[in-house]
Amino acid sequence: MKKVLLFVAIGIVIGGLVYGIYFQNQQPVLALSETVLDVSITESPTARPTVLTVTIAPTRTPFQPETHTPTSSVTPTVTPTLTPSLTPTASPTPTPLEEASIQRIYGRWAAYSLDCEARSAVDWAAYLGVSINEIEFFNALPVSDDPELGFVGNVHAPWGQIPPKPYGVHAGPVASLLQEYGLNALAVRGITFDQLRAELSSGKPVIVWVVGRVGRGTPVPYTSSTGVDITVARFEHTVIVTGYTQNQVTVLDGDWVYNRSIKDFLDSWGVLGNMAVILGD
Repeated sequence: MKKVLLFVAIGIVIGGLVYGIYFQNQQPVLALSETVLDVSITESPTARPTVLTVTIAPTRTPFQPETHTPTSSVTPTVTPTLTPSLTPTASPTPTPLEEASIQRIYGRWAAYSLDCEARSAVDWAAYLGVSINEIEFFNALPVSDDPELGFVGNVHAPWGQIPPKPYGVHAGPVASLLQEYGLNALAVRGITFDQLRAELSSGKPVIVWVVGRVGRGTPVPYTSSTGVDITVARFEHTVIVTGYTQNQVTVLDGDWVYNRSIKDFLDSWGVLGNMAVILGD
């Protein structure tokens, strides 16, 4: 009986093997891979990612540059705010540029020890296209013991004295003489730093009265022979302001160009009351 069962079991195993071999011959293994290959070949092209076919419309016409409205002009129009007198007006000051620098303005050392005002005047005029001889200009200045009216003292004397000793001259006589050469020079006093910056922003250099090489000084009261009270200062000097930044001021002093901090400049300029010669329109 055990042998019969063993033979039956062996027969079943052999039959299964025969059936499996036959089935594999009828259903080849490659058929499955062929079916997968057919699916990939017949896949629709539309199944590709849509991001590759998205068209982004341009926001403006190609090659059309953006337009920007300028906040300021290189050469803004400055409305006159000052008068030829030494008393400033209450007219509003045009908004100056944040920074300004006037180029191609040149200077030379003064011919005499106390001739800085004449030297500044002829250098200022030369920038504006008017050629003036320094010695000729100095000799044409009026003479007085009052610097508001004319040149005080000997031009060859040492620097640093106050009237009635050799001193120099203030803005009024210098501006008046420049007018005789056809320049609309205006003598002013008491102008603000913003007004000065507005002049420079419009391309106009400014002659200013300071102390020394734009250094510290003290106002000194003086009474002329005619009884007029005047403010003077030791080492009175003139330079031409040619530019400024947010921190400093650039001046032309003879043929020397240098910078001073805004505070140091304002302190020196303020000794004689912010006196200057500017160009009127």
